[in-house]
Amino acid sequence: MNQSGNILIVDDEPKMRELVRLYLEREGFRLTEAGDGEEALNFLRQSRFDLVILDIMMPKVDGLTVCKKIRNETDTPVIMLTAKGEEIDRVLGFELGADDYIVKPFSPRELVARVKAMLRRTGNRVSSPATVMRFPGLVINQDSREIEIDGHKVSFTPKEFELLTFLARNQGRVFTREQLLEHVWGYDFYGDLRTVDTHIKKLREKISRYGEDASYIVTVWGVGYKFEVTK
Repeated sequence: MNQSGNILIVDDEPKMRELVRLYLEREGFRLTEAGDGEEALNFLRQSRFDLVILDIMMPKVDGLTVCKKIRNETDTPVIMLTAKGEEIDRVLGFELGADDYIVKPFSPRELVARVKAMLRRTGNRVSSPATVMRFPGLVINQDSREIEIDGHKVSFTPKEFELLTFLARNQGRVFTREQLLEHVWGYDFYGDLRTVDTHIKKLREKISRYGEDASYIVTVWGVGYKFEVTK
């Protein structure tokens, strides 16, 4: 199967890089490997990648630092890959701008499915029709993937942008966390509802930072979330 996508794999374990590379190369993806965070940053300065698969625990420069640097400079999607499964580590990864998180050991087929889903969503940005959604104090341009809040252009990660856009397109409709994982992340529910909660928290923080008394994402207790203009 011929896929398009230039992917950077960052992991200090050669066997792990080989496993990921073998499965993704079968799908036709182009792969570059880095054995530590320092090497990864050098690759990122030299080339453009469509996706980064990033381990957390690495020598020289750890994955969290790399993720933070990536997010400060680009909206390239990042999938965190790590042996750590504690909730605090997942939350920290999302706080720094990671778009997805897979805990080792994992199913290579699951990783491939998540990579495809991520690239399918971010890769459609050019061909999608120009659509601008306007709300009081909020403008979402789906074509340029730009968001303005009270006149300020605000930077969002790819997954934050997709989550906000999805909710805004379905204004007033309530979605459970499981439904948001399926529609926005593009895969079935695997048990980590905190993924959605963390991204919702980041959206609210960024919106409130620029929009006075702005509240667009409403919690429906016991159910999930919806988009509603309440200012």
